[in-house]
Amino acid sequence: MIFPIFFTFVLLLSTSHAADFCVGDLKAPESPAGYSCKKAEKVTVDDFVFSGLGVAGNTSNIIKAAVTPAFAAQFPGVNGLGISLARLDLASGGVIPFHTHPGASEVLLVTQGSIVAGFISSANSVYYKTLKKGDIMVFPQGLLHFQLNGGGYPATAFVSFSSPSPGLQILDFALFKNDLPTSLVAATTFLDVAQIKKLKGVLGGTN
Repeated sequence: MIFPIFFTFVLLLSTSHAADFCVGDLKAPESPAGYSCKKAEKVTVDDFVFSGLGVAGNTSNIIKAAVTPAFAAQFPGVNGLGISLARLDLASGGVIPFHTHPGASEVLLVTQGSIVAGFISSANSVYYKTLKKGDIMVFPQGLLHFQLNGGGYPATAFVSFSSPSPGLQILDFALFKNDLPTSLVAATTFLDVAQIKKLKGVLGGTN
């Protein structure tokens, strides 16, 4: 009787750490539930450390902004934990256009400069404010939201998410960076065809 109990106890001790975390195996495909777990013997402390948020992103692009993610794909230690982070850099005039995160709510903390941020509820109520250093703002899961640097100098913020893979869909890119026929875009947005073609040309869409 003692031996089976002892054996079970030893087995629990040898496998208990596996229930503590599930470091993502980035060599395996990602599913809606996340990555499969890396084998315990291959897990190292480096899987739980990410240093990429200490460097400013490159803002020399059309939106004058950069997002540096620390999601499960970059930071396998957060796989399965329901959390992740990102760094947001905005040059003067930089903007993160209206976008959604289908899989997570978001909390933004401004650490430098000022950022106008806001979201639109499903009832089309608008909530926005100019955030200063030290201010935080929450964006509920799935709602359209934006961040804009209206100041004359760079702004920085750090963002946390309630998912290791929050997902991202930028509204402008969804409309104008694809091959959806211009006639359909016009019919569903009430925009002028010439304007749609211009935006597709800027963002890389066709048709």
